[in-house]
Amino acid sequence: MKKKVKVVAAIIENENEEILCALRSPQMALPNLWEFPGGKVEAGESLQTAIEREIQEELKCEIKALDVFNDNTHEYETFIINLICIKCKLVRNTPIATEHSKLLWLKRENLDSLKWAPADIPAVEQLSNI
Repeated sequence: MKKKVKVVAAIIENENEEILCALRSPQMALPNLWEFPGGKVEAGESLQTAIEREIQEELKCEIKALDVFNDNTHEYETFIINLICIKCKLVRNTPIATEHSKLLWLKRENLDSLKWAPADIPAVEQLSNI
């Protein structure tokens, strides 16, 4: 039986209507693929609390979680991920890549120019069609 992991990801849009994309480092699982930043939901934690904590830890900035944008379950070779993408507003500080190789702000229409982690693709497609 594959392990099932519940993960939250932030869709952060800046004042130029660009969305924050994060490149997974070579040391991470699924290396060198793009994703929306975030991480695992801990036991007893709400989705909003989880995403705000993860972004503070990973990107050293403060966000406010707004609404769930996309909820998708994807089966990888060794585990199953339930990826919940949440629209977020940047509240304080500029995101800094501490775990990722690179951060990039992209317009919606350019999101499909990146090689995304498979679990993130439904949210990318949904964003591109707005």
